[in-house]
Amino acid sequence: MPVRASRQDGTHPRPQLVREGWTDLCGTWQLAYDDAREGLDGRWAALADLADRGVFDRDVTVPFPPESEASGIGDNGPHPVLWYRRALRLADVADADAVRGHGHRVVLRFAAVDYRAQVWLDGTLLGSHEGGQTPFSFEVTDLLTAGDADEHVLVVRAEDDPRDVTQPRGKQDWLDEPHVIWYSRTSGIWQPVWCEVVPAVAVEHLAWTPDVAASAVHLGLTLREVPSRPVTVAVRLELEGTLLAEHRVRVHEQRTQTTVAVPALLNGQARQDLTWSPETPRLVDATVQVLADDGDGGERVVDEVGSYLGLRTAGVGGRAFLLNGLPYYVRSVLEQGYWPDSHLTAPDAGALRREVELIKGLGFNAVRVHQKVEDPRFLYWADRLGLLVWGETANAFAFSPEAVRRLTAEWLEVVHRDVSHPCIVTWVPMNESWGVHDVATDPAQHAYTVALAALTRAVDPSRPVVSNDGWEHTDSDLWTVHDYADTGAVLAQRYGSPEVRATLEDFWPAGRRVLLPGAVDRGQPVMLTEFGGVRYTPRPPEEVPVERTWGYSSAEDAEDFAARLEDLLSAVHASPVLAGFCYTQLTDTMQEANGLLDEQRQPKLPIERLRRIITGRQD
Repeated sequence: MPVRASRQDGTHPRPQLVREGWTDLCGTWQLAYDDAREGLDGRWAALADLADRGVFDRDVTVPFPPESEASGIGDNGPHPVLWYRRALRLADVADADAVRGHGHRVVLRFAAVDYRAQVWLDGTLLGSHEGGQTPFSFEVTDLLTAGDADEHVLVVRAEDDPRDVTQPRGKQDWLDEPHVIWYSRTSGIWQPVWCEVVPAVAVEHLAWTPDVAASAVHLGLTLREVPSRPVTVAVRLELEGTLLAEHRVRVHEQRTQTTVAVPALLNGQARQDLTWSPETPRLVDATVQVLADDGDGGERVVDEVGSYLGLRTAGVGGRAFLLNGLPYYVRSVLEQGYWPDSHLTAPDAGALRREVELIKGLGFNAVRVHQKVEDPRFLYWADRLGLLVWGETANAFAFSPEAVRRLTAEWLEVVHRDVSHPCIVTWVPMNESWGVHDVATDPAQHAYTVALAALTRAVDPSRPVVSNDGWEHTDSDLWTVHDYADTGAVLAQRYGSPEVRATLEDFWPAGRRVLLPGAVDRGQPVMLTEFGGVRYTPRPPEEVPVERTWGYSSAEDAEDFAARLEDLLSAVHASPVLAGFCYTQLTDTMQEANGLLDEQRQPKLPIERLRRIITGRQD
């Protein structure tokens, strides 16, 4: 039976390309710190018994970063180089007879390692990867099946230099101790490690792009290798068991673009029964088969994967954000994706579902995951439960040719990984001029933000792009503003009249222009994408001293907190200009005490009261 990807349990590391057989390699690994950077010369990746030499002298629980308590270590460093080591047996990850007898491949996959990784198996270098938020893989078949040895040694070297500010790092602090809005680092392996057995000719990547107006879905298909003989790819799309489309295409190359007609979309009056939105998060199940000639005039299934997609459009027009062609008011919250015991890694797969449910329960219909590329399993729950997501990445803090290369390469991998998720409706490659602090005066930095936005549209023209969220826009599809005014009266003055658009070139807020000279007005909607940030700590001062916490303004008690929230959000709701908002922020995070919830996800006011304030409704 094909996998019904839209109804999986949320544990598969790659939820939009699912095979039934995969092996989780998380758990206990050995760890070594390499502060002196001597491991490469010391051949730590070799098969020598390094444990006897005291190199791998501690255990770590993967995928939790060693800085976190959940890892079993809790050492915040800084440690620029980490080495991981564990045993790996073929019998633990695959049917040896299937691998040896049927030409199957064993693929070792890393969901994310921060920041630069090198991987060895039995002392043989498999390869390397740069980019702390994106996946990579290696085929290990020959090494696992070679010889008679049944135990192999897997070694990973992770380099994450805390002082290198040309490295995309987001909210991870470059100082030894977290300060102001910067947090403890997340280094090394921080998302799942897993093994998968695949056929020689196997599906490696699927890129679904709905084209509702054309009553079709475009599919970008990538195989693991070029087929030695042409194969047929068969696609089946179903919605709640009802067949929507079947499609076959003959494939000669590793990468193929094809279009699947969806006749049910031709009836414009019935499209609302097929499309995806936060209110109706309908997911279309997809089964993709690779078929080869069987030599007798028939076909045999070489590979089969389960996937899903959502039929929806995202865009802008008429000064509004458009979802499925209609104005859609965005009620979003800023989400750091940070947990006190596990840092940027979720405590478990279930926590990602609970996070989406919590955000929706508060009355938000969207989330901006801030300066982090979130775990794909979070995106799965946003797809399934119905939550818009702004896809953002971690930024560097300095500008240089190397910083441009690093962020651009990683960003393209981010878009490639997440392009099929219907929940993602906006791309945000840059925030608040981080890494382009002089974008208003430096032509090179200006060109960089313009080029990055254009490059994003080149690889995915189906979503709006924000060139620099918050201010100093150069070529954005939305004019987004960060404004931490501490009263609703100030917000009402700034956003209470359509005349606000004429003032976006002024020096406000934060002393920066919202629009830089040359930014072209194409009817972009205006959104307030960071505001609020009210500090409130329900716990007694002796437990959380005020001087150790941080926020943009402060509340004395619960009622003062509620009054401040109502004051700010009422002004935003009343604005005739704003097409949506993003409140700062969902949870307290380390020294930032400006969440609607504390760091343990406990609400600072009753959920029902928060929901009424956030939605502006009294029902």
